[in-house]
Amino acid sequence: MRSADGSDFGVTWLMSTFHADWTHHGPTAVEAVEYHLWDELEPEAVLAVRRDAALLQRLSSATIEVLWSAGTEAGSSFFSGGRTGVTSGAGWAQTLTDLCGSWLTRHAGAYEAVAVPAEWDGAELADTVLAEIEAADFLPDEVGRALTECVHRSTPDLAFRLLLRAMQQVGTATGAELSPEHYARLTALGTAMRYGEFVVSEVQHLVK
Repeated sequence: MRSADGSDFGVTWLMSTFHADWTHHGPTAVEAVEYHLWDELEPEAVLAVRRDAALLQRLSSATIEVLWSAGTEAGSSFFSGGRTGVTSGAGWAQTLTDLCGSWLTRHAGAYEAVAVPAEWDGAELADTVLAEIEAADFLPDEVGRALTECVHRSTPDLAFRLLLRAMQQVGTATGAELSPEHYARLTALGTAMRYGEFVVSEVQHLVK
């Protein structure tokens, strides 16, 4: 389920679409997701989102909210109801699972269920991911705690991609900087996770 073109995938790919003008793709969060889950999307891409959404459901609702807010431009207001129509992290994770399930049902026969290799969870890299969460000291403490919980209760793979999303969003907003050595560690970890070339490079602009 890794992206064929080397870009981000799964829930973190979907998070990247919730930028400042996300409502151009739909007046509510559900409609915006439906826009991006278009009929010609590769089934593997939808499977990756559904898998990540299911992994998020291992976390508390509050933790999901912190992680989603840290990795999108919508911020904490995303869960205030209002224009998004979303009021809880747990409900949003379930909604994403349901939307992906509906897409896959409509495209029955277009794919075969793919068994995800266990090594893609990155279990053997848990300590390395935890170290990089700690090293990202410009992230708010609650984000670091949420990412740590994700490592332990979900998978290091998802936690690392969520870390990169948070670093990209928070780092850009606050003017944070990464040293070349720090970025090199992130790149090496991305390689170990078997990511494509454009996943870790989302934070390259922070390197000074």
